[in-house]
Amino acid sequence: MANSTLETLGLLLTLIGLIGAAASTGMPMWRVTAFIGENIIVFETRYEGLWMNCFRQADIRMQCKVYDSLLALPQDLQAARGLMCCSLALGGLGLLISLVGLQCTSCIQNNDRAKRMVLVIAGTMILMACICVLIPVSWTGHVIIRDFYNPLLIDAQRRELGEALYIGWVAAAFLFVGGSPAAGDAPPAATPDPANAIKTPVDYLQLQLQTPLCKERSGLSLNT
Repeated sequence: MANSTLETLGLLLTLIGLIGAAASTGMPMWRVTAFIGENIIVFETRYEGLWMNCFRQADIRMQCKVYDSLLALPQDLQAARGLMCCSLALGGLGLLISLVGLQCTSCIQNNDRAKRMVLVIAGTMILMACICVLIPVSWTGHVIIRDFYNPLLIDAQRRELGEALYIGWVAAAFLFVGGSPAAGDAPPAATPDPANAIKTPVDYLQLQLQTPLCKERSGLSLNT
């Protein structure tokens, strides 16, 4: 990165994105279904998440139940569970690796190229975590919107976007902004030593003549 301030800012944004991704993964509010009775008094809200479903009625605390089997989940939520777990693993590992490449740390000393390479690897992992968050929340949101406008479904089968999806989109944005500077900071190219640089065939011959073996042979030929 250009300076330590930008590195620290990217690290902070990545941390916020990871917290948001973890919150979105654990929240049951991926899909929300609201039921209103004819007398408007009976009200029940159901939530579907990656790990459990919950329901809450008027004046009653929310009650949740963990899914009995992974197969009980819809296809989009099954994929979302795996991708969100991958995003947390990639983002957490990328965050730890980026600590090694920071200018304010002394894990790698006197090697700016190695530090930048570490940051590029960490930034790439953070961007991959961003993609792993963006795919499931967008997929689930697309399914909800498609079913909501499906005329073949009754009102009880229509769902709305839950809070976890909005948190997931915001978390993906933080991960993208936090990982992009590190991933785009290419390490400097290795500069060859001018003393050993070979530009023309004449330079190559001169370099060969300067080797100890050639000098020894030249001395023997002069003595004879």
